[in-house]
Amino acid sequence: MTEAFNKNAGWEATPNNLEPFWLPFTPNRNFKKNPRMISRAEGMFYYTTSGDAIIDGTAGLWCCNAGHGRTKIVEAIRQQAGELDYAPAFQFGHPKVFELASRLTMMAPGDLDYCFFSNSGSEAVDSALKIAIAYHNISGNGSRTRLIGRERGYHGVGFGGISVGGIVNNRKFFGSLLAGTDHLPHTYNRAETAFTKGEPEWGADLADKLSDIVTLHDPSTIAAVIVEPMAGSTGVLPPPKGYLKRLREICDQHGILLIFDEVITAFGRLGFATAAERYGVVPDMMTFAKGVTSGTVPMGGVLVRDHVYQTFMNGPEHAIELFHGYTYSGHPLAAAAGIASMDVYQEEGLFERALSLEDQWADAAMSLKGKPHVVDIRTIGLVAGIDLESRKDAVGARGFELMERAYNEEGLMVRVTGDTIALSPPLIIEERQIAEIFEKLGKLLSNLD
Repeated sequence: MTEAFNKNAGWEATPNNLEPFWLPFTPNRNFKKNPRMISRAEGMFYYTTSGDAIIDGTAGLWCCNAGHGRTKIVEAIRQQAGELDYAPAFQFGHPKVFELASRLTMMAPGDLDYCFFSNSGSEAVDSALKIAIAYHNISGNGSRTRLIGRERGYHGVGFGGISVGGIVNNRKFFGSLLAGTDHLPHTYNRAETAFTKGEPEWGADLADKLSDIVTLHDPSTIAAVIVEPMAGSTGVLPPPKGYLKRLREICDQHGILLIFDEVITAFGRLGFATAAERYGVVPDMMTFAKGVTSGTVPMGGVLVRDHVYQTFMNGPEHAIELFHGYTYSGHPLAAAAGIASMDVYQEEGLFERALSLEDQWADAAMSLKGKPHVVDIRTIGLVAGIDLESRKDAVGARGFELMERAYNEEGLMVRVTGDTIALSPPLIIEERQIAEIFEKLGKLLSNLD
C-alpha cells in the first residue's frame, strides 16, 4: 500500500480541519487564522457557528435574490431529489428543464426564444462565445473569430471569460489566454461621474470606440462583443445613458453579435427581469446564472435569439447541431429550483419591489458621502459601489479590514473588490434593514484608519 492510500484508509471526518480546502478568491492563510464561518441562513440573515446573526448585504455572491431558506424553493429541491435525481441532457430530457426554459424565454425580451443550460456564469459565458464563433462559421463567415470584451469586465473564470474579461489579476497569471481578443475602454471617470445615482449622463460616446476597433481589425474578423450591462464585480459601474443602445447600433451595422452578460443583473437586481428590459436593448445572446435558482443549486445558461438558433437547425435531423454541452446541463434539481424561484419572484413581485426601493436605497448609500475615506459612491437598482481611498503602498488593505470588521463587529456581510465596497442585498430587504446596513457602514467608516 502506498502512503497516500494509507492516509485515507479510515475515511475519518475531520470537520474542524480547515487546511484541506483551498478557498477561491480568498487569502487562505488569513482566513484559516481568523475564519468567518457560516452555519445556516434564513431570510435576510446568515448565522455563524456561534448563532450570531449576520445581515446579508450581498445576497451571498449576488445570487440569493429571494433571500435564504425560502420554503417553496427548498421543498421543490427536496421533492425533485426523491423523484428524479439525475437525467442525462445528451439525447434525453426531463419535463422540468423544458418548463424552466419556457419560463425563462417568456421572461426575456424580444425574440430571445431559446435557452442553452450550463452550471455557472463562467460556463454560460464560454458557451455564448463558442455559439457566436460557430454561428458565423456555419453562416459562411469563418473569418469572424475575434471576440471583443471591455476593460474592467468580469465574465467568469473560464479561459474564454478571462480572455474577454478586463480585470488584471484575473488574467495576468494564466499565460497568453485566447488569441484574437480586444477590449473596449471601461466607462468609469470619477471626475465626470462621482456620486451618481443611476446611469451617469457622461460616457455614452465611449460606445463609439467599438467603431475604432472595427476599423482596426475589419468587421469581417469580429464574431461578437460581450459586455456586462452593469459591470458588477469590478466595483459597480452603471452604464452611461444611451451607451448600450449605441453598442447595439454599431453591432447591427457590422453584422457583429452582441452578448449581454447578465449573470448579476438578471432576476430583479436592477428592478427589472433583465437589464435588457430596463434599457430597451435586445442582445443576440444573454448569459444568466446566480439568481435563476436564487443561489440554491448551481445553474447557468444562455438565452439565444431566434435567428441565431435557427441558423444551426440545418442538415440531417439525426445529426447533432452544436457539439457543446455539460454533464449537468439542465440538472433536475437545478431546474426544479429555477421554477420555484421564478414562482417566488412572480408571486411576491420582487422585481417590482426592487424598483420601488431603488430611490431609498440610493439615498441611504449617498448618506455616506463625507464619511472618512469615501471618495465615490455609485448606485443603481439594489446595488451600490462605495470607493475608499487606498492606503499608501497597501491597495485593498482598507477595504479588506472593513469587510472583516463588518462581519466581526457589526454583524454585516459586505463584498469588497480592492478598496471598493459592493452591496447587493436580497430583494426581500425591508426599509429598516436598508437603513441598518448603511448606519453600520457609517459607524465602521468613522472608526477606520
